[in-house]
This record gives sequence, C-alpha cells and structure tokens, in this order.
Amino acid sequence: MKKKSNNEYAIVVDNVSKKFKIYYDKPNTLKERLVFWKNSKVNYHEVLKNINLQIKKGETVALIGVNGSGKSTLLKLMTKIIYPTEGVITTNGKLTSLLELGAGFHPDFTGRENIYFNASIFGLTAAEIDKRVQDIIDFSELGDYIDTPVRTYSSGMYMRLAFSVAINVDAEILLIDEILAVGDQHFQDKCFAKLEELKQSEKTIVIVSHSLDAVRKLCNRGIWIYNGEVRKDGKIDEVVDEYLKVCG
Repeated sequence: MKKKSNNEYAIVVDNVSKKFKIYYDKPNTLKERLVFWKNSKVNYHEVLKNINLQIKKGETVALIGVNGSGKSTLLKLMTKIIYPTEGVITTNGKLTSLLELGAGFHPDFTGRENIYFNASIFGLTAAEIDKRVQDIIDFSELGDYIDTPVRTYSSGMYMRLAFSVAINVDAEILLIDEILAVGDQHFQDKCFAKLEELKQSEKTIVIVSHSLDAVRKLCNRGIWIYNGEVRKDGKIDEVVDEYLKVCG
C-alpha cells in the first residue's frame, strides 16, 4: 500500500511522551538552595505515554477523558506551549488556540487594544487586524465594554473576546480546550454554530470537552485518552459509547 504523504495531515503526533518534574523538600530561599542543594528530591510524573496520532486536514476531532487523563496536556503540546519529553509533534498549517481563559490578554489594556495585541500574536499584521476588528467586536457582542480594561470583564466576557479573536485570524487549525463551557447559553450556541461553519469550510478542529452531547454533534472522530494513553480512536459515537460504558 502506498504510504500517505504528511501533507495530508494537519497534525502528526509521533511517539510522544511527556513527564513533569515534581520536587519534594524544595528550598525556598537562596540560602537554603546553597546549603541544601543536594537534598532536594525529584520525582517524575508521566502524563502522556508514547502517543501516536495522525489528524487529517479538515477533520473535527474530540479529545475526551476524565480529569487528569492527559488530554489538555496533549493539546498544549500541539500548540507548542510546552514540549514533549520524547517524540515529535508536527503541525501543517496556520494554527490558533483557545486553551486558557484570557491567555495573551493584558488586563490593563482595553478589549479593543487586546484584539490588536492578541491577533498580532497569531501572526496578523496591523492592516489585516484593521480589516477584521469590527467583525471581531460584532461577534463578541461586547458593545461599549470593548473600550474598557479587560480586568473589569467577567469570565463570560473574556471568553467572548478570546473566541471572537481566535475565529477571525483565518487559521487552518483551531485547538480548543473546554473554554466554551464558559458564558451564557446564547453565546455558547453561537460559538458552536460558528465551529460548524468552520467545519464545513474544511478547517481542522481539535476540541477537548466534557460535553459529550456537544462533541457528538460537532465532531466526526473521537480520541479517548486514558491514563496518558490512547484507549480508543475512531468514529465519535463509538468512542463516546465505549467511554460511557467504562467511565459514565
């Protein structure tokens, strides 16, 4: 069988493992560090173990699993916020992410100023942001609040602004971690309608969510992460049904 080209894939996860250091009796002061530098005990917590995945361009994929299973860590590795201990992750296409509420926002900047700041992080020029800024503001429905500091925003307002920026940077790959659970039902419905629109335009979407009904509707593929390993990978309904049998 002819091997498929990597150009068919938006994300390739190749033999990836991730360990975090856990320090015990860690010195708190400079003096303690100098005197007791040999006494600090270090253990390693392996969050992900030998993960292998290939996500095709245009796929809409849900990562599901209980808290602590490693799914959010995997998403952060895909964004290159953190890096694997072993293995390689390759992404093919412009990528945007919604991982932590308000990440990349400066609390003393206004919403409008943060649009420019955040969109520039995603690679847009000032001229490109100028063309999209009104669409971002309109989608967020923040009205006059757009010109007030974001430190005055509620969590729902943060989410509105973050999502509005992320979907307007014209990325080929969109990564989302549970952020859509924040906010009122009207805006959640609006977000999922927009994600459905992006799905139809063949954008690649990877979403971490505990809302199994939502991912059944949105995603065509599910990946169940269990104790840092891929327990099941396949059609979304089959993966969710198997997950519910074990963890429901």
